[in-house]
Amino acid sequence: MKKYFFALILVCCCFSKIFAQELSKTSEPVFKAGEKLSYKMKYGFFTAAEASIRVEDSPTKFDGQNTYHIIAEGKTAGTFDVFYKVRNRYETYVDRTTLLPYFYAENRHESNYRHADKVTFDHEKNTITAAKGTFPYTGKVFDFVSVYYFARCIDVSKIHVGEKFDLQYFLEDGVHTLSITYVGKEKMACAMGTFNCLKFNPTIIPGRIFKKNSKLYLWITDDNNRIPVKAHVEVILGSLTMDLTAASGLKFPLNPVDKETD
Repeated sequence: MKKYFFALILVCCCFSKIFAQELSKTSEPVFKAGEKLSYKMKYGFFTAAEASIRVEDSPTKFDGQNTYHIIAEGKTAGTFDVFYKVRNRYETYVDRTTLLPYFYAENRHESNYRHADKVTFDHEKNTITAAKGTFPYTGKVFDFVSVYYFARCIDVSKIHVGEKFDLQYFLEDGVHTLSITYVGKEKMACAMGTFNCLKFNPTIIPGRIFKKNSKLYLWITDDNNRIPVKAHVEVILGSLTMDLTAASGLKFPLNPVDKETD
């Protein structure tokens, strides 16, 4: 579990809209090339890590289809960078229309641990080929990065409090499923201001990091952008918070209900 710790923080962004697979997709993406989001992760009062995720136009085609190239990067900061250095990069190429992934790659440096993988999705044969073999799947399956962008493009107007939804994602040696519960609407403050948000509670598995009754909560903007502004999770010792610190190149205006004051 420890070696997946930083990857889990990235997944927080993706999990924010897992319910979307059960609902209808919008006619066109709510994001565009040039979008970039930046986050800070705090352990208590200390900044533990920084992360960014961006969308680029790609000249690379898969099966003759145009793609977006999406890159997510994360690194530890401050004292954490001295004792447990992390330098992670995740990238995916997704179809511009379906937003399904064709190719995913990750390169993780977490202290003394190193891992790299290249993953190919064959949507005709319903197979995923990765470093550890070939894996069959059914339904829609994503990687850490592509699921976030697919989910942002879902019509959420009919979601009800208490509804649970499932997400399928590929991780290193197989396809896994996670359940998410929609909690309701709530205002949430982050470094960029206070926003009207939708709140979610993903199910997490207890282990070396999480307590048996740990809760993970995620807040995403209740607007056309649908971007995560905050994530909070309890761990064995204390809690972790992920906070949106910058957003640029958005397709729609990002309007806080009020600005945070110093």
